[in-house]
Amino acid sequence: MSTGVDRLAEVRRRMAEAARAAGRDPASVTLVAVSKTHGAERVRELLQAGQRVFGENRVQEAEGKFPTLKADYPDLELHLIGPLQTNKAREVVALFDVIQSVDRERLATTLAKEMARAGRRPACYIQVNTGEEPQKAGVLPGDVDAFVAACRDTHKLPITGLMCIPPVDEEPALHFALLAKMAARNNLGNVSMGMSADYETAIRLGATHVRVGTALFGERGT
Repeated sequence: MSTGVDRLAEVRRRMAEAARAAGRDPASVTLVAVSKTHGAERVRELLQAGQRVFGENRVQEAEGKFPTLKADYPDLELHLIGPLQTNKAREVVALFDVIQSVDRERLATTLAKEMARAGRRPACYIQVNTGEEPQKAGVLPGDVDAFVAACRDTHKLPITGLMCIPPVDEEPALHFALLAKMAARNNLGNVSMGMSADYETAIRLGATHVRVGTALFGERGT
């Protein structure tokens, strides 16, 4: 087996162990393979090994990589996990199946208009700034309930989950527990949290989606 396939098998094994240890069905956790800065051939390698869910941070990079891959693998599911500018809404609605970074009113308005125009409705997660970091995107925890309601009731967006990226210098478990609690309170079934260094902890605390890049592809650009 190649390195990429070996890494995929190892991540899947550790995910399954973490789920079982938490009394969860391993099938209840989805691996989002984060392929940013890695070429289409690296993605294709994992597709050939059975991986179908991928995440990209940048719209332009995804546009150069995924249309051909999606044509070859119609069941490929592509998630946007990076920040989204409103002027990219048309491209995102056309290409992505899930948008994990809805984080402000203006973006919700723009996405709703574009979905109506395009007749395509990618699932949306609201990004929560659980650490209340001024430099980071995301809705503040105290504003989540009202923003979820606005997205559902005013904008009619297909909100299905929450996502967070904890501060690098804090214990992630506290942020994971907070996100899971907010999701449950708002009857949202999807909780996207946990990356290469902490996805097992995230699974223990209720993650339905873990975003793993380095553990699958190696360091960025290598």
